[in-house]
Amino acid sequence: MQNKLEKKKRITLTSKEVSELIAEGIITIILLLLLNVAIMVLFTQILNNSPDLTDAIYRTKDIFANNLGSDIFWSGRNFMIPFFVLLDVLIVFWRLIRRYRQMQLRHIINELHYIANGNYDYRIPFELRGDLSKVVDSINGLVDSTVAAIEDEREIEKSKDELITNVSHDIRTPLTSIIGYLGLIEDGQYQNKEEILKYTSIAYNKAKQMKSLVEDLFEYSKVRQPSVPVNTVSFDMVQLLEQLAADFELEAHKKAIRIQVDTTENQLVMDGDTEKLVRVFNNLITNALKYGGNADKIVIEIEKTKNEAVVTVKNNGQPIPREALEQLFDRFYRVDGSRSQEISGTGLGLAIAQNIINLHGGYIYAQSNEEWTSFIIHLPLYKNQMKSFQDNH
Repeated sequence: MQNKLEKKKRITLTSKEVSELIAEGIITIILLLLLNVAIMVLFTQILNNSPDLTDAIYRTKDIFANNLGSDIFWSGRNFMIPFFVLLDVLIVFWRLIRRYRQMQLRHIINELHYIANGNYDYRIPFELRGDLSKVVDSINGLVDSTVAAIEDEREIEKSKDELITNVSHDIRTPLTSIIGYLGLIEDGQYQNKEEILKYTSIAYNKAKQMKSLVEDLFEYSKVRQPSVPVNTVSFDMVQLLEQLAADFELEAHKKAIRIQVDTTENQLVMDGDTEKLVRVFNNLITNALKYGGNADKIVIEIEKTKNEAVVTVKNNGQPIPREALEQLFDRFYRVDGSRSQEISGTGLGLAIAQNIINLHGGYIYAQSNEEWTSFIIHLPLYKNQMKSFQDNH
């Protein structure tokens, strides 16, 4: 927005507008002179018919003349001329300023029409004072917000296109396998019952993979809505995570991985939507089991600060490359090493987790080195802190 950065300038009137301004001044002066003459004639008639009023006015005139030390402007019946002159000057000045403001407003409207014709990079550059300055600032601010909204809309449309592309790809792959193996059965291309069971087993697993993708898409779309309700209750975070660790113990044992919960807190009572938070920690533990190559330990650490609960889910498996860390929470993103047929996944788990944590007024980030790959979550302890965060965002 190059024009936005240009130095502000004063409005330059056109020759036609200058002529209009001069004509306005001349007409105003003529009308005022006619009005002055009419008032003077009327006033003279009143004085001639009211001797008492005449005496009172002349006494007042003498007092002013004596105090000012001069009678040059107070002689005869012309003592009202200075008042008329002063009043006329003020009226002419007011009329010219008023017309000049109208001309400035006309220039602002022309600039606004120029912007409305699609020149959204342009900003009204006029240097003004008073209310017109506020009007110009408001218009420029409105254009800025409109441009930002348009850019956001474009990003949303681009995001939707990417979402459709990724979903189509991820659904088409298992669907092709399902159709292929069921087609073999339909055409009778099998030797025995065992071969049929093999084909149906593969098709069944692929169908479950599609179901998982659809469920993740539904959950992702739901938590992306700003109006999604957060059903907060008071719960013990330590107890919740210990229960989750126990639920994954059998699956971890099959992979020779040990899950442990480390905390110095006997209990950590806080507010939150337990159903959504369970989904977050399920995703993190599941990812550690799936993608933590060569890991033999998953540790869940729980700490309490003054206003926050800090939960870290870490594993000692293969580290995540530095360049991949910032993209981990992008939807459908998976580290290249995890993209294999043996490891299924939608790539939506971390995006869902991040959105749920945001709904709670917290934040999540990842760190990885040779010792640990860690996902660190900061959550406010109480509902009023969540509400304050949501109001500010």
